Amino acid sequence: MISLLRPAIVIFVLLTVITGILYPLATTGIAQLAFPHQANGSLIVRDGKAVGSELIGQDFDAPGYFRGRPSATGPMPYNADASSGSNLGPSNPALIGAVEQRIAALRAADPDARGLIPSELVMASSSGLDPDISPRAARWQVPRVARARGMSEDDVDALIAAHALGPSLGLFGEPRVNVLALNLALDDARSGAAHNPRR
Repeated sequence: MISLLRPAIVIFVLLTVITGILYPLATTGIAQLAFPHQANGSLIVRDGKAVGSELIGQDFDAPGYFRGRPSATGPMPYNADASSGSNLGPSNPALIGAVEQRIAALRAADPDARGLIPSELVMASSSGLDPDISPRAARWQVPRVARARGMSEDDVDALIAAHALGPSLGLFGEPRVNVLALNLALDDARSGAAHNPRR
């Protein structure tokens, strides 16, 4: 019996050490050396303080800031501890009501807004954490943001263009703008600072 158990125990201990200690230490070490920014949460730091992550959206509703995609996480929007969508189907009255409320809120925030509201500004994502919007969705908000900040629309458009990212590796996904980085750039433009908002 002992001769049968000994190999099983040795293999169990060996695999525990390899997969439970050595492998995590190796992958953590490689990540910290090769990709320290990403390995530590892709944090955006200002004046020595983390103000957010490039990977997790935030709730902006002041007129002088760009709004991101809605979040259906609970108990608050963009809750990284509860990443999820609403799981409501397209014909569900609760979803239709939520979208109508979001449309009304955007129209109330900017009654003079022109054109159709981009769908991503009223439809929550499946994760509830999307940090990016399309350049089109950002440009739809330009008149409100420019008016609230006393900036020209051309200057705000230029900030969008400067912060627009193409598809990943040139192939995957759509062009996008990180909302937090864009809003930080707006604050920098007001103060005359020249920070890189993605650092």
